[in-house]
Amino acid sequence: MFQIGKTIVSEEILENDFVCNLNACKGACCVGGEYGAPLEDSETDKLLNIYDEVKPFLRPEGIAAIEEHGVFVKGEDGEWETPLVNNNECAYVVFSDDGIAKCGLEAAYEAGATKWKKPISCYLYPVRTREYSEFTAVNYHKWEICDPACSLGKELKVPIYKFVKDALIKKFGKAWYRELEEVAAEKTR
Repeated sequence: MFQIGKTIVSEEILENDFVCNLNACKGACCVGGEYGAPLEDSETDKLLNIYDEVKPFLRPEGIAAIEEHGVFVKGEDGEWETPLVNNNECAYVVFSDDGIAKCGLEAAYEAGATKWKKPISCYLYPVRTREYSEFTAVNYHKWEICDPACSLGKELKVPIYKFVKDALIKKFGKAWYRELEEVAAEKTR
């Protein structure tokens, strides 16, 4: 672990490789698990404000789940998250013709219907952050369904922090990311 500003960062994001391999996993991270995608407080308002623009990009099952439970829900841990369809996939998931789970929020963004891409927790994955009173923890979330992404990352020699560069900059800023790159360079000498 090392510190950058008010963050405590796991060295695992420097030491492990990762590149999403959707052809192998089919977007399992959006379908598997017991909870929806974690949401920051500010993201709940964004979801409320863009739902009407996003709705045309969603599946009927997702729309039904959202209209039954809300555009976001309070999880068992007391934190905000996206609702699920039948306690399974994220309500915002859509499927491509070849069965790959993709984000309906991102589809709306890419079509120009919204200006918000997707929750930062999804954008950062496999990095997870956790807010504490004095600092933010920045950790690698290892999940066996992402083993193909780890293999592809290793083959392409792309460390996690480089794979999620844009998301880390969005979350923490360019200066923070430059400092992360400096730490990474020191550790690989």
